[in-house]
Amino acid sequence: MMKFANPEFLYLLLIIPVLIIYTYRKRGKPYVRISDSRFIKDLKPTLRMRIRWLPSFLKMLAVTLFIVALARPRSTSVSTETTTEGIDVIITLDVSTSMLAQDFKPNRFKAAANVAKEFIKGRKNDRIGFVVFAGESYTQCPLTTDYGILLNLIDKIKMNQIEDGTAIGTALVNSVNRLRDSNAKSKVVILLTDGENNKGEVAPETAADVAQALGVRIYTIGVGQKIAPYPIKTFYGRTILQDQEFKIDEEMLGSIAEMTGGKYFKATSKNKLKRIYKEIDKLEKTKIMTKSYKKYEELYLKYLLIGFISLVLSLILDNSIFRRNL
Repeated sequence: MMKFANPEFLYLLLIIPVLIIYTYRKRGKPYVRISDSRFIKDLKPTLRMRIRWLPSFLKMLAVTLFIVALARPRSTSVSTETTTEGIDVIITLDVSTSMLAQDFKPNRFKAAANVAKEFIKGRKNDRIGFVVFAGESYTQCPLTTDYGILLNLIDKIKMNQIEDGTAIGTALVNSVNRLRDSNAKSKVVILLTDGENNKGEVAPETAADVAQALGVRIYTIGVGQKIAPYPIKTFYGRTILQDQEFKIDEEMLGSIAEMTGGKYFKATSKNKLKRIYKEIDKLEKTKIMTKSYKKYEELYLKYLLIGFISLVLSLILDNSIFRRNL
């Protein structure tokens, strides 16, 4: 990208048209008086006659280039140094059978997984991992910046692969352990569940103490309505929907979030769940610091050189090919 250090000198270019008109009028058209023009009517103009404008053009070009050189053209290159302070995030998803309730479409589990995937797709520069739990807990994907692999592994999550139940404390310990060696400026766990802690040997409050000690912030999401349609099999093997009551320990989830500097959310619909993830996305933004450096390269010498060559060439032509004999 080229810019001018002294662009005000470019106004001098306005004199170029004036000089062109002045030169043309001063030079005029050559003529000769003859008594009879019949003998020269078939003569063709010589090369010298065809390029007789060249010296004047070269002079105008030289003046133009000298003016441009006065304006100091220079190329600008911009280099950017970007420093990112990434965030390490563990998404912890309840996969107990209660997540099959259909107050979300197609059910709580599928809706929660899909919204989590949308959240992941919107992140940049962050390492994200995925932990699932029911009566036990395991890591589906460790911290990674390869979101393609992460999303593929989320699609492979299946229910009923581990003991049923809701081991919130165990899930939190597993999630926090994944962040233990993290050097990120911000370490976050997003835990989503639709039940009460009824499995595992670790109390959720104890896990929250560990998270607090390690500087891990926990956001908790209680998902689902109090009464929701749930698929059950009849004696004849048919699957029907039957309303069931679900209990979420909101007090405990709120306490965990507060202890670690996080926040508790209640999601009663898929749209509400999306809004919650958007709010968390705003609260946990990667810090990006950018410094820009500009480097200039002066180009006026090139214009001076070409202008000087044009001027010298015009003088040579004036005193050789186009020299007028006195």
